[in-house]
Amino acid sequence: MINYISTRGKSESKRSAEAIIQGIANDKGLFVPDRIPLLSFKPEQKIGSTYKYVAFHVMQSFLQDFTEEELKKCIDGAYEGTFESVDVAPLVKTKKSYFLELFHGRTAAFKDLALSIMPYLMLTSMMKENEDKRVAILTATSGDTGKAALEGFSDVPGTEIIVFYPKDGVSQVQERQMITQMGKNTHVFAIYGNFDDAQTGVKRLFDDEGFAASAAAKGYRLSSANSINIGRLIPQVVYYVYAYIKMIENGAVQAGAPINIVVPTGNFGNILAAYYAREMGIPVNRFICASNRNKVLTEFINTGVYDANREFYMTNSPSMDILISSNLERLLYHLSGGDSAAVLRMMESLGACGRYEIDGTIRDGLKSFYGGCADVEETNAAIGRLYEEEKYLIDTHTAVAYKVYEDYRKESGDETPTVIAATANPYKFADSVAASIGLAVDADGFANIRAVNASTGVRVPDSLRNLEGKEVRHRGTISIDSMAEAVLNSLA
Repeated sequence: MINYISTRGKSESKRSAEAIIQGIANDKGLFVPDRIPLLSFKPEQKIGSTYKYVAFHVMQSFLQDFTEEELKKCIDGAYEGTFESVDVAPLVKTKKSYFLELFHGRTAAFKDLALSIMPYLMLTSMMKENEDKRVAILTATSGDTGKAALEGFSDVPGTEIIVFYPKDGVSQVQERQMITQMGKNTHVFAIYGNFDDAQTGVKRLFDDEGFAASAAAKGYRLSSANSINIGRLIPQVVYYVYAYIKMIENGAVQAGAPINIVVPTGNFGNILAAYYAREMGIPVNRFICASNRNKVLTEFINTGVYDANREFYMTNSPSMDILISSNLERLLYHLSGGDSAAVLRMMESLGACGRYEIDGTIRDGLKSFYGGCADVEETNAAIGRLYEEEKYLIDTHTAVAYKVYEDYRKESGDETPTVIAATANPYKFADSVAASIGLAVDADGFANIRAVNASTGVRVPDSLRNLEGKEVRHRGTISIDSMAEAVLNSLA
């Protein structure tokens, strides 16, 4: 039986259901599996399999306290008829690489792949553990997690979902998606600050025993829908396994041959899921970690020093405007050989000084990672160049990944078949996309959606088509110091 332990080593191990409900360990570390399971099948044996089929077999390996019936019910609820693509995550070939399109869900971003199933995992876990309290889910978002979590947990019995986002740090479309969210149990607050401020504020609430007691007095326990929750991370592993099966099916690689994986990332969860896929048995040559101008991860991979003491930039890839990458803690744990004391020292140093430096063991483990970055101008140029050459339209985050991959190929000469994680629909960032393909940019983001559609003919997803006319239901903007009060006021 796989159990879940804290990266910081001071909490008792938990069954997966317990870890999903709790979200974060008592010692403030993140839950990780006590071992990463191997795939129960050879990828070449699953050619032609549906996404749901692959999801079941991958997730069953991690969630060993779930029955087959329980897990299949969760997967059916999440992926049966809820994505606009029948493939859920289609793999699209271009001349230089393959794009794994992760944006065909209800919010047009990759977070849907995990947050469509997480409410089912949460409710199932609560029933399995005879949880008598309701769950208050606190989430900080840099744009896409918030909407996907709100959509997933809307009107889910026994839950309240409270989302905090940086007031001026998301796109107009992202903000409109959140503030128009339906559901009696949904609560959305803009904060004065950036994503790191929101994320730090949420972590402080989890660390505050008095706040937890106040929530408990109202009949709630705290949890999270961010990728700090293991129930959010594990479903992301699925689409990298699925992508490799599709690469074999398409003749892009022979079974057993390696691929590269490129991920635009800020909080590190999405690329960590790719690392888990490799540890399960998917042959990966390089993990290419793409950052925007907030290049703390690029410099960490290249120097071994994580230093968040730097200027914060707001870019046109806002979901990556992050300086504190929470999920990196899990990778540090794995690469250190499970040295929780070393992880604790690094996290204490990060909290006290805003920086830490890794040792030789972790540096050796990082050799399979490549770090690169792209600024706004390079991002826009990548969108324009790919569309002009191949009429394939990408969003700003995927463009960061594409530009970094171009740099990697030129620098290394590595021609290993490569999968690029396409993390959002281009219409979510239509202002930048319009400018990148030579269109006049309107002050109204929805006008830019219409202009890009008229120019390219690329379909606007259903979730964005009528967004402009939806009623605004959440209008609060608060200070970071008011987050605790906002949460408690949201709990019935």
